[in-house]
Amino acid sequence: MKLPGNMQAMMQQAQKMQQKLQEDVAAIRVEASAGGGMVTVSMDGNKKCLAVKIDPEAAGDAEMLQDMILAAMNEAFNKVEEQSKAKMSGMLGGMGLPPGMF
Repeated sequence: MKLPGNMQAMMQQAQKMQQKLQEDVAAIRVEASAGGGMVTVSMDGNKKCLAVKIDPEAAGDAEMLQDMILAAMNEAFNKVEEQSKAKMSGMLGGMGLPPGMF
């Protein structure tokens, strides 16, 4: 199906914007810590864990260590979500869509 010229141009622009958004989100890097910095997690915009740093003092108590890792992972995940939403709303804001549409 052939779209009218203006509509086709809009679709191409939307595809370019989507690709740019995906690249911008993938480039996000966050770090989150728990236990006063005893556990630190690094995560990218695709929510892939890049690194986990554990202070040797935290290794003695397995249950506490598990809780700190979980807390740091959840915090990193939330930071990625916030930054992704900010990038998305910034990009979609330029499209002139009504507020709350995305």
